[in-house]
Amino acid sequence: MKSLLIKLTTGLSEQDVTSEEEEHINDFLIKKYITKKENIYKFNSKYRAGTVGIIQHDTAYLNVIGEYVRDLFMGEGDLANAKEGDLVIVQRLLGKRGTPSAKVVEVLGRAQTYSVAYIISSDGRKSLVDLKTEYPTGVEISQEELDLYDYGDIFKIDNQNFTIMEHLGNIKDPLVDEKIVLAQFNKHDEFEPEVLKLASSFEEVDALKYSSRTDLRELPFCTIDPVTAKDFDDAIYWDDKNSTLYVAIADVSEYVTPFGAIDNEAIYRSFSIYLPHRSIPMLPRQLSETLCSLQPHIDRLAYVFEIKLNLDSLEVVRSKVYEAIIHSQRRFNYEEIDDFLEGRLEAQNESEKMIFEYISKLKVITDRLKEKRLEVGYNFRSNELEMFIDENSNITHTTYAEETPSHALIEDCMLLANKEAAKRFKKGIFRIHEPPTQAKLQNLYQELAGIGIYVDIKASIKDTITQIQNQAEEMGLSSEVDTLIIQSQMQARYAPFNVGHFGLGFDEYTHFTSPIRRYSDLIVHRLLKAIARGDKEESSYVLRNVESLCMSVSEKEREASTVENEFMARKFTRWANENIGSVFKARITSTDPYLKAELHDEIQGARFLINHGLDAQLFEDVKVRIDKADIAKAKIYASVIERIERES
Repeated sequence: MKSLLIKLTTGLSEQDVTSEEEEHINDFLIKKYITKKENIYKFNSKYRAGTVGIIQHDTAYLNVIGEYVRDLFMGEGDLANAKEGDLVIVQRLLGKRGTPSAKVVEVLGRAQTYSVAYIISSDGRKSLVDLKTEYPTGVEISQEELDLYDYGDIFKIDNQNFTIMEHLGNIKDPLVDEKIVLAQFNKHDEFEPEVLKLASSFEEVDALKYSSRTDLRELPFCTIDPVTAKDFDDAIYWDDKNSTLYVAIADVSEYVTPFGAIDNEAIYRSFSIYLPHRSIPMLPRQLSETLCSLQPHIDRLAYVFEIKLNLDSLEVVRSKVYEAIIHSQRRFNYEEIDDFLEGRLEAQNESEKMIFEYISKLKVITDRLKEKRLEVGYNFRSNELEMFIDENSNITHTTYAEETPSHALIEDCMLLANKEAAKRFKKGIFRIHEPPTQAKLQNLYQELAGIGIYVDIKASIKDTITQIQNQAEEMGLSSEVDTLIIQSQMQARYAPFNVGHFGLGFDEYTHFTSPIRRYSDLIVHRLLKAIARGDKEESSYVLRNVESLCMSVSEKEREASTVENEFMARKFTRWANENIGSVFKARITSTDPYLKAELHDEIQGARFLINHGLDAQLFEDVKVRIDKADIAKAKIYASVIERIERES
């Protein structure tokens, strides 16, 4: 339902209405919630759809779906029987002075289609409650049925009809954490038989069948990825003689066609999800890890950007994108390339010798590209946490990943290709990042003043933030302050029209380089191919519902991120539960509205709510005692028992 409402906000073509959506469309037409004009269904200007926010004193705000607009206020008597979190249609109260307002005209169901519940003891009886809130779920279940299960048993709930969909396990079992985080957004690893059958039906690449493609198999491409990677989206080659970078990307669109079984599942997932121990792929593994993946020593279909650079100015002289066949010579991991760049790894054969020769020259180019990029863009030094778990799904250790020279090399190659892709269309899927609002900047400056960083407002936001970063570096707080700066900014998202990318400092930017794991990139490939063929009908077809697609993909991105982050939070909570009463080193990361700390000890990255003990300042190093671990809610509570003097 939420997906349909997004489409109706931006405009839904009649020919794209599914059989499931048709009944709702007809009902909404009768009720005049929507109009039909030139075969496009869209909300009547009087109506909006959204989710009900926190209800206080019988008033609430509507979080409008599908539009980046102000929330609508719903006063006393305007909520009908809607509850917090409900998905509703409202009528705007036009002509009313003050805050834009509305009243609920229909409750469509719960905003979150799925949730997770578990059995607790309430007044000496078993009760089924929401895992995170411990509110009753609304599921009609008798005491006799409940008694068939144990305390702590966990279930996936359908919030639209308040029924139990699946018994997931028990809260005591660490293996249930993965099921919990996937169930709340209906994520799953398995693919339907129809999808798997189609994914298995493709033959291995036979170059003779692709005579129209550019044959690049003689070029010594290589891939550079994490050591654990199984899906290789991109390969690179630097032609030093002609100052030309080749960025070859897996040609997923050759296999995944619009509205086919694989495409329908891919758009539903929109992103691959990466957990510490495994991935939940967007595409069936027959494609993501095999046929589409740019594996070494085998022919693969690729969509290639050929980018010629002026080595003096580092400007792109010209670029072209085309369908090709490549034959990657080597699969490297980041550590191997770092070892080579540090002089610790030598070529073992002629092929590696050739690759290392152009990698060393390309590294000089990408270093200069990054330096130029950071003159207008930002270098945020927030750390990415890596977690490692054992076969029982318990933490063994954590570490913070550091950007190394090999990461930087690949990043600037991909950024260059993404920029070139975005230059080729006026409407499509752009990756946009708007500048922060003045209100958010003022809040940031106030927070920084609390830790002794006094902001001198410069002529540009770039100069102001650079000055803040310089002060933070002198204080040894680069990563922490960069995290605050990031939190003060707008969230990057997908949009049909370009407004630039503030963080990167780019006038236009999109995502082109990861179609195996991001649906947005697959759409960009389809669009660029249609443009290259001069096929205006196909271009129009790809773009027909691009507004709603951008919003949907942006939401799916947030869901994937939530799943990944919450899984780690659940692992940390189980670890904390085994360490109640123990004392660890931590750093205060927030003082408003709650005091929070992050673990900086043998285990790193766990986040605590501080509810007792000594007062502490933002970014102060302290010792904390773990007091409580709420495994159901994935929250850890601790007390500050000692301040730690930071070494000067």
